[in-house]
Amino acid sequence: MSLDSEWKNFLLNESLDEKSIFTYIQGLQEIINNLKPRTLADERRIVLAKQHVREVRRFARKILNENMSLQEKLNLLEENKED
Repeated sequence: MSLDSEWKNFLLNESLDEKSIFTYIQGLQEIINNLKPRTLADERRIVLAKQHVREVRRFARKILNENMSLQEKLNLLEENKED
């Protein structure tokens, strides 16, 4: 299975087993960590890619927390509506 098809399945919520965005981030991080730079420019690109993965992880965590908060608020509103 290619990375493109995995991302497509993830975005369309069609994955067979439950994978989170953090699974994909971890996979990318492992790939980046296993790269062997041949030039100084390659080394800089890898450092930049590592920084980007850290930022993506941070934003994903933030979005997940906001989503959970909104879900809780929605549940409260639905409970109040039923009463």
